[in-house]
Amino acid sequence: MENAIELAGLRKVYRGQGGGDDKIALEGLDLSIPAGSIFGLLGPNGAGKSTTINIMAGLVNKTAGNVRIWGFDQDENPRMSRASIGVVPQELNVDPFFTPRAALEVQAGLYGVPRSERRTDQILEKVGLLDKAEAYARTLSGGMRRRLLVAKALVHAPQVLVLDEPTAGVDIELRLMLWDYVRELNEAGTTIILTTHYLEEAEAMCDRIGIISAGKLVECDETSNLLKRLDAKSLVVTTEGQGVPALPEGVNGTRREDGALVLSYRKSAHSAMDLLDHLRNQGVVIQDMATEEPHLEDVFREITKAA
Repeated sequence: MENAIELAGLRKVYRGQGGGDDKIALEGLDLSIPAGSIFGLLGPNGAGKSTTINIMAGLVNKTAGNVRIWGFDQDENPRMSRASIGVVPQELNVDPFFTPRAALEVQAGLYGVPRSERRTDQILEKVGLLDKAEAYARTLSGGMRRRLLVAKALVHAPQVLVLDEPTAGVDIELRLMLWDYVRELNEAGTTIILTTHYLEEAEAMCDRIGIISAGKLVECDETSNLLKRLDAKSLVVTTEGQGVPALPEGVNGTRREDGALVLSYRKSAHSAMDLLDHLRNQGVVIQDMATEEPHLEDVFREITKAA
């Protein structure tokens, strides 16, 4: 299958109550997510990310448009459409009186998974909760509850897994464990959709990224191509002296707290070698140097500002 998710003309309007104004959450969103990819769905707060996810999961009714999940049209075959997707919500909504094992068994039953095909203990082991299988959810830490939500989303072996801010407020150990497991699932064929405010995570994990702003898709491309969009680069130089020497026009120089000289420039106008030659001609003694490319955060800021 070429695309795991296909959204066409997706529109969502929340009607104003008590005579209030209507709120347009999504305005004609067109988006295709390739099967087998790790796709980052990014955007500022209120851009429409959660609305998009909830519509795909069948939790929110769309106003207009078409949704296909793993080839199943949401209107024509809602049961198979929902069975093809698993969602890990941002909120830690777990039943405090269920144990992790019981919670997964109930979830599997809701999806009609036969007992002989259930992988409850296998999933609990993968998310590091097997030793807590019979502990009440109310006794679990926040990180363990986050793991439980991941486990619940996987009981029916969905072809598409959506992670909505999965590492918000979790420790480093859980974050690394989660990303290792996500990569393992992806290598096994699961399509991953990730929303996060930690853009360094999206840059490291996602092979393709879509950016939503004000309910519209403003950019969608491979991560490597997005990072090439900015005509910016930095040269970080360790020197003997302090201060900022005279620099060519269009080059900005600053000193970091560690004393390194940072030269910011446009790649189309200057090269690192030319700047190094310029510094030597100024009598600057260079001890070490490195270059820094733009990060996804810089690209995100530029795209959303323009939108």
